[in-house]
Amino acid sequence: MSLINTKVKPFANAAFKQDKFIDVTEKDIEGKWSIFFFYPADFTFVCPTELGDLADHYAEFQKLNVDIYSVSTDTHFTHKAWHSSSETIGKIQYTMIGDPTGTLTRNFEIMRENQGLADRGTFLVDPQGIIQAIEITAEGIGRDAADLLRKVKAAQYVASHPGEVCPAKWKEGEATLAPSLDLVGKI
Repeated sequence: MSLINTKVKPFANAAFKQDKFIDVTEKDIEGKWSIFFFYPADFTFVCPTELGDLADHYAEFQKLNVDIYSVSTDTHFTHKAWHSSSETIGKIQYTMIGDPTGTLTRNFEIMRENQGLADRGTFLVDPQGIIQAIEITAEGIGRDAADLLRKVKAAQYVASHPGEVCPAKWKEGEATLAPSLDLVGKI
């Protein structure tokens, strides 16, 4: 069963953000768009390239009122150590959630049970806590923050324009579609 259009389950996790340890719960995502960006592990190879790419686009996500939560099954202490020791990870200003029990990772149904690691999963959550988009890739396939930004803009557009949808490759400012009987077979 897909998690699309389901509500984020309750959670409570310790996290690292801007040189502080904080607690994060489902209450913290209420009223804002959120991205949960799961990755296998700190101090690895593809993961820092993805997290660095998100860091490079963070200001653009913030302008859209989107909070980013990166999540791995490492602890918040490990996130802090990685942040302190890596130039790429040191750029991160968004919240890095630790999930050593795997509860949050299991809530999003992307735990590799035999390894205790998360798959590469991206979940776009609307201000009501409902999952609107999901992307899951295999171990060696990194994600693209610019494309994620495009998907956020499309989701926000559709949410604020009932009756309209965004076609493939839609970019902000381009034409949308208004599904109707007249369009059937004409696209």
